[in-house]
Amino acid sequence: SRAPIGAHAEIPVDVRILSATHKDLARLVERGQFRQDLFYRINVIELRVPPLRERREDVPRLTARILERLSADNGMDTPPRLQPEALKALLDYGFPGNVRELENILERAVALCDNGSIERSDLMLMPATGASTHGGTASAAIDPNAAPANPGPQSLDDMVTGLEREKIMQTLQKTRYNKTAAARELG
Repeated sequence: SRAPIGAHAEIPVDVRILSATHKDLARLVERGQFRQDLFYRINVIELRVPPLRERREDVPRLTARILERLSADNGMDTPPRLQPEALKALLDYGFPGNVRELENILERAVALCDNGSIERSDLMLMPATGASTHGGTASAAIDPNAAPANPGPQSLDDMVTGLEREKIMQTLQKTRYNKTAAARELG
């Protein structure tokens, strides 16, 4: 039950709490770093979900579902197509930010992709800080600031598209990927 400020009577409340943590709460209780009474109130059903880097087989299904949601949120008729080399890059990536990082990577890729097709370069994966748990190395990640190995001749349209993409990415980074703020700044 709860009593609103200034009220003379309590109001009955029936709620369920769903929470997530990467901490071992039982160990924190033992160390006196987490309240035991709170632990027993919230620890009714405990589900342990391994990090995404340990569930690589889930990446394709999660990616498809996230792309469906992003396309619906952005008013697109169909989700963008993830090219095989882009899927391979995702499968080789370590995902230190877990599923939230996958969502952010795909949201950025949807904003950057051309013709409804997500290429590896659209993912702009963060450089790995060491060997991935999947057996890859730091070279499996793409450095978004690296120049192309062989840019070759480009048409004016390709150059303009590249400059627009670069400006959009700079603005998204500046606004911490707040699309509304980025759109306002870009005009």
